[in-house]
Amino acid sequence: MSTLIDDNTVSTRYWHALDDGRIQCDLCPRFCKLHDGQRGLCFVRQNLNQQIVMTSYGRSSGFCVDPIEKKPLNHFYPGSAVFSFGTAGCNLACKFCQNWDISKSREMDSLMSEASPEAIAKAASEYGCKSVAYTYNDPVIFHEYAIDTALACRERGVKSVAVSAGYVCAEPRAEFYRVMDAANIDLKAFTEAFYRKITGSHLQPVLETLQYIKHETDVWLELTTLIIPGENDSEQELQRMTQWVVEHLGPDVPMHFSAFHPDWKMLDKPHTPTRSLLMARDIALTNGVHYAYVGNVHHKEADSTYCHHCGNLLIGRDWYELSEWRLDADGCCKQCGARCAGVFDPKPGNWGSRRQGVRMP
Repeated sequence: MSTLIDDNTVSTRYWHALDDGRIQCDLCPRFCKLHDGQRGLCFVRQNLNQQIVMTSYGRSSGFCVDPIEKKPLNHFYPGSAVFSFGTAGCNLACKFCQNWDISKSREMDSLMSEASPEAIAKAASEYGCKSVAYTYNDPVIFHEYAIDTALACRERGVKSVAVSAGYVCAEPRAEFYRVMDAANIDLKAFTEAFYRKITGSHLQPVLETLQYIKHETDVWLELTTLIIPGENDSEQELQRMTQWVVEHLGPDVPMHFSAFHPDWKMLDKPHTPTRSLLMARDIALTNGVHYAYVGNVHHKEADSTYCHHCGNLLIGRDWYELSEWRLDADGCCKQCGARCAGVFDPKPGNWGSRRQGVRMP
């Protein structure tokens, strides 16, 4: 458990002192080097009295019960409810951020509700949620709060889901994913130029996180790529990306291709046409990805899950509503018996497309 310094400030582990009197934060590959009192780019981690502390522990930008498919996770207890929350700040600087009012906030006191890890776990259980999602902003930056919450959830039989860009160093990454059950990682593009110019970060650490999660943990993994016209939507880039996924992660990792809308500092780009999302999906399937989806648009066929062996419809989806369910109790296709990759209950959940705000006591 984390050590509380005062109010919502906790001590952290991942930092070291530099010879010039500054402290380097070693949580993510940004490696912010901070003078006393200075905050990192994420804003919530600060050099306070010559140590790095987290200043947003126990405070959230809000709580909501969502369908798990909204994270998006299509192969992790489909139809179930997930208790979602985040904090403020982010360790990336994406010009297209669609949660910028949270991730770029510098007014944490006016934004946040209070909730201890135990209170979140209790609320998730009482609302009938299968899992808690650390989302809205990147849980990497509220590492200690997320881990403590995941441990409290585990005591109540509630799963934990990370929705992250995967930009984290090796040692904290291992500690974090040791307590997670599923993750959706944003693979934002497949060029270093995009990551550097558009997000202020680098591609390679994200690829390393993906391979770590897939090959060194039992965490269920899905990927999301926001398709931005003129930036990461070329056929050549999508070919390279999906081929890399199959070669390095395997064909069973689902890929979600989501539509961009103009936001934050990228207002000059048009909305993503549905045809671009379908092209990305087709490229993924052609290159051997077993499960590929589109997001932020209504397309029942491309939202649904099909057997990679016989092509039978396994899980029908209309937005976040499940329709058909053709998996047996072991998660296998009822037509041919092939296993559908994922984590399933014998029967699907029935939460549907509801979104329910929660006020914590």
